Amino acid sequence: QVQLVESGGGSVQAGGSLRLSCAASGARYNRYCMAWFRQAPGKEREGVAAILTSSGSANYADSVKGRFTISQDNAKNTLYLQMNSLKPEDTAFYYCAASRPKYGVSCHQAGPTEYDYWGQGTQVTVSS
Repeated sequence: QVQLVESGGGSVQAGGSLRLSCAASGARYNRYCMAWFRQAPGKEREGVAAILTSSGSANYADSVKGRFTISQDNAKNTLYLQMNSLKPEDTAFYYCAASRPKYGVSCHQAGPTEYDYWGQGTQVTVSS
């Protein structure tokens, strides 16, 4: 059973930066898909960025490419999401998720239902 705990959310003005952290524990393997999802009020949960922990291969939603960076610190068992040049449309509840890779589905193609472990989420609010 993998436990995930997010931190680092908050309120910033447009153009600002935030870094989200996701501390993981209980992982038994070194190969997981880990991802950041977000959900704004009245909208579906959407994938923001995903990484395969064994290779560090990362992918991003088009809406955040060039602004967000997903990374991992294996020594600290922590996943990060560095968010720069934030926009009001980035306002959402952000979730960290993890799963063993599913056959035939890459980490960034996997939707919310294909991730098995979730953190409690953290709010990010960007004001104009």
